[in-house]
Amino acid sequence: MRNGLFEWEKPLYELELRIAELQKFTTEEDMDLSREIATLEKKADYLRREIYQNLSAWQQVLLARHPKRPTTLEYIEMIFDDFIELHGDRCYRDDPAIVGGVATFEGIPVTVIGPQKGRDTKENIRRNFGLPHPEGYRKALRLMEQADKFSRPIVSLIDVVGAYPGIEAEERGQGNAIAECIRQMSFLRVPIVCVITGEGGSGGALAIGIGDHILMLEHAWYSVISPEMCAQILWKDSTRASDAAEALKLTAEDLIGLGAIDAIVPEPLGGAHKNHQEAGANLKAALRENLGALLKIPEDSLVEKRLARFRRLGQWREKAVVVSEHR
Repeated sequence: MRNGLFEWEKPLYELELRIAELQKFTTEEDMDLSREIATLEKKADYLRREIYQNLSAWQQVLLARHPKRPTTLEYIEMIFDDFIELHGDRCYRDDPAIVGGVATFEGIPVTVIGPQKGRDTKENIRRNFGLPHPEGYRKALRLMEQADKFSRPIVSLIDVVGAYPGIEAEERGQGNAIAECIRQMSFLRVPIVCVITGEGGSGGALAIGIGDHILMLEHAWYSVISPEMCAQILWKDSTRASDAAEALKLTAEDLIGLGAIDAIVPEPLGGAHKNHQEAGANLKAALRENLGALLKIPEDSLVEKRLARFRRLGQWREKAVVVSEHR
């Protein structure tokens, strides 16, 4: 990607530049070029839809990683009111790679959590490039247990390539922290809506991804492993990440077909980074619908339905094989 553009976007970008030049020329030279501009705009609209509605799995992975894509805190600002961020795991320290706190969603008190990436190098270093340490997951679990105590629904916004794999994280119990999050989320007695807003990688995503409804933005990805690591393991060649992305079935369309997610949240044409406000509005509408439905379910049924939902993911069936007899 150069100058914020992917290779497949260059023909469209050049066409948009041409339109802008004609519009500027029309203003400065007082010439009527409306017919030419209209023709080019029609062509650009067709090309735009042709490009973004036929992206490969790898192209969608790259789109989910766009540096201008909305972050967790930006979604919180657009969707929720009265957000109060809470800090610390009451054990070791605060982890800036995961943010969370209390807010209201259309008048309903909720707890919202999610990994947070940085916008520049300085912030990325402070937030460890959005890779949570174990204390980040312990903080998330603390906030979720608090939500359960006070009967607040939970919204988990997921955008993380994976948990931090450093030695110090393992020394402080990374695996145990992730496992404890998964176990405890399974049995919380409040509605939980999880949304994969960008990247959903490995246990780092699953640790805060056990919900009653799992939503996924149109160009997000969700997988047990990143395409690069998968390619390195299978073929000893990380440059085959595009092949791995296709094989992993990690796109929203793939996963809704497999029953791993419940709904796809549409993005602005070209991706969420093209129009933050539209992306936020689409997600807000999806949360309104899904939270509204979950709030009607009796508390005693939530855990039972949640467990049944995830148990169904491992279902399989036998297929009879007819063996012909040959002498």
